[in-house]
Amino acid sequence: MKHVSVFLCGRYLRRRRMMLLSITAVALSCALLLITASLFTGFITAVETSTTRHLGDIVLEAPSGQLITEFPALIESLESAAAVKSAAAVLKNQGLLLAAPGQVRPVRVWGIQLPQRLAVSPLQDSLLIQKGKNTVSFDPQNLGGLGGFVGIGVLTEPDEKTDEYNIPEVSRYVGQRMTLTTGSIQPSDEAAGSQNIRFQRRVLHFTCTDIMQTGVWDLDEQNVFVPLEALSALLYPNLPEPVADIIQIRLEDGVPDEVGLAIVQGIWENFAGPRFLWAHLASIETSRHLQARLIAEYRKQMGVLLLVFGLVSLSVVLLVFCIFSLLVITKQKDIAILKSCGAGAGDVAGLFLIFGFLNGLAGAGLGILMGWFITVNINPIEHQISRLFGLKIWKAGVYMFTQIPNTVDWPSAGWILLAAVLASVAGALLPAMRAACIQPVRLLRYE
Repeated sequence: MKHVSVFLCGRYLRRRRMMLLSITAVALSCALLLITASLFTGFITAVETSTTRHLGDIVLEAPSGQLITEFPALIESLESAAAVKSAAAVLKNQGLLLAAPGQVRPVRVWGIQLPQRLAVSPLQDSLLIQKGKNTVSFDPQNLGGLGGFVGIGVLTEPDEKTDEYNIPEVSRYVGQRMTLTTGSIQPSDEAAGSQNIRFQRRVLHFTCTDIMQTGVWDLDEQNVFVPLEALSALLYPNLPEPVADIIQIRLEDGVPDEVGLAIVQGIWENFAGPRFLWAHLASIETSRHLQARLIAEYRKQMGVLLLVFGLVSLSVVLLVFCIFSLLVITKQKDIAILKSCGAGAGDVAGLFLIFGFLNGLAGAGLGILMGWFITVNINPIEHQISRLFGLKIWKAGVYMFTQIPNTVDWPSAGWILLAAVLASVAGALLPAMRAACIQPVRLLRYE
């Protein structure tokens, strides 16, 4: 009787239009869940990756108001460790950038040393002029004077509909003189050495020698990079040598973050203990941990959204139940004939359970295929919607990235497939029990 059951399942799947409705419902539910899981997981991964990509694996930061002096010795000690690939010093501050007459923007200014920075993060890949060149310089065209890199979002706004920057328009800023107004906290002249402090306004004039487009909205919208030595001399003219307040560290491939963190902490204690009273207050964290709270909130939102969509998708169970119940009613004579030929109640129930299993498997397979296709092509689809309807679904200023993450979450596809099959079998369970209870004598006595 097993061969007959498989034969009838295949026949019903091919010819019953109601089955197509059930399979379509399962497919749409699976596609919805897979797309949601993939986009959320891709977004979370993009946040973690972008942080590690641009900040390094480990970030060592001095407490507010403190500076790291003699940082070349610290970097040398870090790079001598087998687990550390490279390290770079950074001096950060806030300021106002006058890019053109009447064009003033608040920015984050970063003092960096180019060779070390390029070893820690792929800065060159984001540059408009020097991308792909053998060397990177703050003055690649020998314009003279102090050069700096400016984020593309600082200079112009993306198109409202396409969310893309006008590269030819923004390129005109290269070679222009800009003014950065910033400042630092200095001891008061009247009471040097006391707790009285005052803010010293500083102005830095530089030439925009390149433009950065990282694809991360927050970085493109606010960052300005200048040589660390120039920024340090501007903010702290009384100090004899450049200073930093952040050390960004890139670990060797394959080194776990926890191992690298322990090594960096040990090197910092040996270096800073004899030099700084505040050494124990320094923050040493992995870049992933810096985003841990934000990532945790994203995962909560993903869980809630998947739960809501999952509850909505439970309607598939009800739909399968209704369709199979109707199938049992319309096929009572077939069931009675099967039973009169020797099929037992278990064989008849198994027929409908197999039918439900195949229904769920076919629907889930089709849904995962649909989800894969939409996820992989989500950016062209979004672009076409924007072009046809003038509706921009994904805005970099809201979602942080210029491109929608389009990596399929295959682990989620596995449990979605399993859940769809179980839901279809659950929907077919009661109709299968009802079919198993049919008595052929009552149905066929007048035939």
